[in-house]
Amino acid sequence: LPRSSCMPCLGLPPTGERWGKILALLPTMYLSAGTCTALIIVGGGSMKILFSIACGPACVARPPTMVEWYVVFVCVAVVLSQLPNLNSIAGVSLVGATAAVGYCTMIWVISVTKGRVAGVSYDPVKASSDVDRTIAVLNGLGIIAFAFRGHNLVLEIQGTMPSTLKHPSHVPMWKGVKFAYLVVALCLYPVAIGGFWAYGNQIPPNGILSALYKFHSRDVSRLVIGLATLLVIVNCLTTFQIYAMPVFDNMEAGYVHKKNRPCPWWLRAGFRALFGAVNLLIAVALPFLSELAGLLGGISLPVTLAYPCFMWLAIMKPGRGTAMWCVNWALGCLGMGLSFVLIVGNLWGLVATGLHVQFFKPAEFQ
Repeated sequence: LPRSSCMPCLGLPPTGERWGKILALLPTMYLSAGTCTALIIVGGGSMKILFSIACGPACVARPPTMVEWYVVFVCVAVVLSQLPNLNSIAGVSLVGATAAVGYCTMIWVISVTKGRVAGVSYDPVKASSDVDRTIAVLNGLGIIAFAFRGHNLVLEIQGTMPSTLKHPSHVPMWKGVKFAYLVVALCLYPVAIGGFWAYGNQIPPNGILSALYKFHSRDVSRLVIGLATLLVIVNCLTTFQIYAMPVFDNMEAGYVHKKNRPCPWWLRAGFRALFGAVNLLIAVALPFLSELAGLLGGISLPVTLAYPCFMWLAIMKPGRGTAMWCVNWALGCLGMGLSFVLIVGNLWGLVATGLHVQFFKPAEFQ
């Protein structure tokens, strides 16, 4: 089939190859790169914590620097990312999901069992003005949009599944999505509720894993905390493969389209190593990337909330003025409008509060 006719399978709006790449492929690519960079930061920091736990308080060895931990994580991730496509990493995805369920359960159980830490407070941070409060809300919504970036891979995954008129791929895909989000809810809601109850405003900027290590490293077995940290590392390594795969596919597709021949294994390995090196450079050079999470989430939001509605309209062609036509147009415009509001709000917040730019100085993951 011509590439333009496969746009819906690849998660691209059926607007032609050029506009499909501009409107959908580009946001998916930079969102995948931003996610992998965040995974390098979290995974490298977790490796540092695991080293501290394994070495113990009386350790005399010189611990590697944060940048060196980033390098270790990227090297392992690149080695593990040599599988060719999304179909081949089903087992990797299962391992990552199991690790996520394991460490989420361990974290909230330990936090709730040990009780609230000293000096905990649940008072909300009061903004100085309505403008600051609005900016904070918009930034929070943008971060939530960035956190649920997995939506952008749903159509990529469905595109790899066999589909016929008798057995369309959307039936098992819908069942899988419902089950997946049930598991996500069972993992994240206990972590959010239990973590807030246990730590309140005392939680460190790096998240609840750092809180677990900071507050319970002495009253919880090192083996238990070390196992939870190891599961976080495993999850980051496996998740790296999943979110990087759209970039790998696009790089290889470009080669195949230009050379009209399959991509050799050594070039595939080179593409993956190059992608890992670029993300490592971003993680080291732009340690303030987390401050841009809300903006990145707002920019990529149409891929999740707007494009599917417009794609359905273009593919199914419902009658103008019918209920489904109105609903999809309304939801698509609402998604685009929400994206615009989040982008403006986050840019406004960065201008008002300032961006703490500090190049090539990664913060210590404590």
